[in-house]
Amino acid sequence: MSTAPKTVLCIHDLPGFGRAGLSVIVPILSALGVQAVAVPTAVLSTHTGGLGAPARMSSPGYGPAALAHYRRLGVRFDCIYSGYLSETSQALLVEQAMEYWPDALAVVDPVMGDNGRMYSGLPDEMPGALRALCARADLILPNLTEAALLLGEMPAAPDADAATAAALAADAAVRLTALCPRTLVTGVAAGRSILCAGADRQGGAYTVRTPFLPRLFHGTGDIFGAVLVGRLLQGNVPEAAAQAAAAFVGDCLRATPEGADERLGVWLESALPRLCPRD
Repeated sequence: MSTAPKTVLCIHDLPGFGRAGLSVIVPILSALGVQAVAVPTAVLSTHTGGLGAPARMSSPGYGPAALAHYRRLGVRFDCIYSGYLSETSQALLVEQAMEYWPDALAVVDPVMGDNGRMYSGLPDEMPGALRALCARADLILPNLTEAALLLGEMPAAPDADAATAAALAADAAVRLTALCPRTLVTGVAAGRSILCAGADRQGGAYTVRTPFLPRLFHGTGDIFGAVLVGRLLQGNVPEAAAQAAAAFVGDCLRATPEGADERLGVWLESALPRLCPRD
């Protein structure tokens, strides 16, 4: 008799066009044999990176009502995974989910900036709201800019040399364990490698390196996070899950033709079968 699939509550934005947010997270988790339950923080005609001002549909009451409905149904979540939040009130929504399902693994991707600056359109209070949310998580996935914002520091210049970037990531990962028990600083360009620096409050630390592919596409952070979550729920240790996630992002980049519009995200469709469980 087969066991029921693990179930993840995914609290992210849902762009209709452009491979990012829930549009990549749901199929990736499904390919990994994990049931994804989507709670959109906003429904957008496109993601917000370079495709003009998207049409937006947002209902502040939907998220709390959806969580209450799932609770009444007795739905059990193995993981709560949150990403882009456009308002500080949405951080409170994720905290509410953590209170409803305290046994679920809580993974927070504190999406708020990159390349040394905070994303435009986010409120000034967002770093504080995400800092409070990360303090309640089991694992956080900031990039180097977000790590600095969580630590209350100025982000490093995006053109730091390889050795400096690697050292900054490793140091930030360790210091962030004062906030969250497990941290993973992601997507750090370090010479010919892209690295992720992980740390555990109990003292463990690790670095995952994959070959640097000089192509920048929207949505790769969401792909990385979704594979990481799926692999963790399959029983992988964090280092192995991070290695698998980074390798799959590389697979998606290699599956995307040269000259493809980087705003539209990687062509992950042909790579998805590689994630499917094998008997």
